[in-house]
Amino acid sequence: MTTLSLRERYERIAPFYDLLDYPFEQKRYRHIRPQLFAGLGGRILDAGVGTGRNIAYYPPGADVTGVDLSPAMLSRARRRAVDAGREVDLRLMDVTKLDLPDDSFDAAVASFLFCVLPDDVQPDALREIRRVVKPGGTLRLLEYVRPSGVLRGFVARLWEPWMAWAYGAGFDRRTEAHLREAGMEIVEARFVVGDLIKMITVRVT
Repeated sequence: MTTLSLRERYERIAPFYDLLDYPFEQKRYRHIRPQLFAGLGGRILDAGVGTGRNIAYYPPGADVTGVDLSPAMLSRARRRAVDAGREVDLRLMDVTKLDLPDDSFDAAVASFLFCVLPDDVQPDALREIRRVVKPGGTLRLLEYVRPSGVLRGFVARLWEPWMAWAYGAGFDRRTEAHLREAGMEIVEARFVVGDLIKMITVRVT
């Protein structure tokens, strides 16, 4: 799958995205999004900002730039920023080809982006994020992984065709391996929802 086909997919699903995501947002995501920004400040890149679900959790005083490849998703993020009373620089951009200066951010976050990005484009995305985040800065990812438990693993297999069709997402992305291959230091990788959702904190070098 290419980033172009991902754009087409999210243009299609954008009108329904928040509705489809609502049960998960209420049950899981809203409780763990604050952890995504713990200890972060200054200039922050929100890679794959989507409909702007992270906006309510941006650190006070942070200067945030959100990028996404779907105009329809960004349109909803803009409305969410206005509703939240937050100034957010929202830009149409492919995370594998960021039109942003080197070393221009203190930190970057991505929530459920790398479980959508195919493995073959993840190295490009990580190189770009590494380029725009200052050395010593933080990259923090929130991602689905394949659960090891029998029951949750069974449910994940039932979900998988729907997730692949609707979101282009999968449970088997090799994101942690790609991070290491990119020479980025994984400071912490821990589960925040069972053995299903993992938060990965990386030091950019």
